[in-house]
Amino acid sequence: MPTGNELVRALSAGGRDLDPYPLYAELHKLGEVLALTAPELPYSAAVFGYRAVDRFMRDSSFEVHDACWMEAMTPTWHEHAVLVTLMNSMMFSNGDRHGRMRGLFRKVFTPRRVQAMEPEVVRIADELLDRMADLGAGGAEVDYMAEFAYLLPARVVGRLLGLPDSDISWFRSQVDLINDWLDFRRKGPEVLAVADEAATRITGYYVDLIAKRRADPQDDLISDLVQAVDSGRHQLTDLELVGNLLVLFNASFSTTIHLFGNSLPLLLASPEIRAAPELMPAYVEEVLRYDTPAHVFARVASADTEFLGVPLERGQLVAVLTGAANRDPRRFDDPDRFDPHRADNQPVSFGAGPHYCLGAALARTEARLALPMVLDRFPHLALAGQPVRTDQLILRGYECLPVTVAGGSPR
Repeated sequence: MPTGNELVRALSAGGRDLDPYPLYAELHKLGEVLALTAPELPYSAAVFGYRAVDRFMRDSSFEVHDACWMEAMTPTWHEHAVLVTLMNSMMFSNGDRHGRMRGLFRKVFTPRRVQAMEPEVVRIADELLDRMADLGAGGAEVDYMAEFAYLLPARVVGRLLGLPDSDISWFRSQVDLINDWLDFRRKGPEVLAVADEAATRITGYYVDLIAKRRADPQDDLISDLVQAVDSGRHQLTDLELVGNLLVLFNASFSTTIHLFGNSLPLLLASPEIRAAPELMPAYVEEVLRYDTPAHVFARVASADTEFLGVPLERGQLVAVLTGAANRDPRRFDDPDRFDPHRADNQPVSFGAGPHYCLGAALARTEARLALPMVLDRFPHLALAGQPVRTDQLILRGYECLPVTVAGGSPR
């Protein structure tokens, strides 16, 4: 039987063809959490059992990698624009600083606001499906990822924030460069340098936009955030706004792309969903469990401690394998089977505890509304070739998903 070191090493080294799920199944045979001793791995432990992951992410003994930890581990971090930008966000903050930032965003990014976006989600989906019908006329192949899965969440979050549609393609390309560096298999000086350049460009873009909204407020999230800060009720600097706007774009966009992509092959293999679109919320939850977009989170021990019998020293890193947790046989019967009728299906795809994904509700709303529209518009929708996976693991999905839509009905 392979050791935990060997399995995590394989996950770290795997490329676009890696199927992580057999490795996760082997990990589950070893328990729920394991100490790691391989010197080439940055992690001192891996947590992968469902209940262990849920408990771990709610445990205040373990923190995200914030500016204080960065100072101790990477003293030159101030020289890198991407690190400065990320350290100014709630995603890389702990304690009171995290609460201060998240409190503002929760005040303006409310469930009511997500609900108010529903008509816009439907309008954008209609526009994109019209374009897919034109591109796929006569049986021509269409890349579902490029023409729908990428564009829908990008335009939705763009309109939520107040970004012009014409800027979305550029903005997405910059975020992708940062995501390349965030992936735990893609670290390196070249990737970091490119991410620095992208963060510099994004920072300049947002600083200009914040200034415009301060002078001329609009009906968008950035205007509301600026007004809340300027009122004195919330204390955030403009650079903290920039860092958190980047994180919000990521939280509402990057994961949702792969939720749409990972959903499609599974839905095409489930013909009953066409006859019962009311089942879509359950299907979405099972996609999030069975082929989750988010596979890896990282935490750092804030003091000498232990977790489920594994000792950890202050400052040691822990890999949290949510992709494995969602296939834990201790929690889910027959976990490698896609079954949208599971009772009590609660995947940990969006994390847990104080850092639970801020964009989770919007992602679920988009999938719940738009996926039935895809199936309804294109009753003969089919895969047209071999899907191509991305070469990331932290966000696992498809780079290309060719389909045919011949026979699509008018809107």
